[in-house]
Amino acid sequence: MNLKTQKRLAASILKVGENRVWINPKRNEEVSRAISRENIKDLIGQNIIKAKPQQGISSFRSKKLAEQKKKGKRKGRGSVKGAKFARHPKKKAWMTTIRALRRDLKSMREAEEIDPTTYRKLYRMAKGGAFRSKSYMKTYARDHNLLK
Repeated sequence: MNLKTQKRLAASILKVGENRVWINPKRNEEVSRAISRENIKDLIGQNIIKAKPQQGISSFRSKKLAEQKKKGKRKGRGSVKGAKFARHPKKKAWMTTIRALRRDLKSMREAEEIDPTTYRKLYRMAKGGAFRSKSYMKTYARDHNLLK
């Protein structure tokens, strides 16, 4: 039984696509006799023809993935995109190092472990990249008898 026309009319009336039109398979005879828009409207009123609910996109998988990433999973070499210094730029590494060194120098000056001249010398050296960490700077100061 060809219900193509009825389906098209119902889709137009219900303002949905033809794929979303549901026709009760037990009442096909009745539907095939409906040839006008009025007849189709009556069948819609009787719930013989309905619009199927709109299908959404399930967010289950994306939520699950986000949960895994929150735990720190799925971050192996295969998932890494971007170069080493795109993920952790050299500038950012330099900033963390130099800030730590300058903080340490300030505390040493305030505690009077070093005099202002030594402070200035070590400050300039740190700026020039002479020390890679606080411990290296302290070792340098100890080895060159710059601490009081």
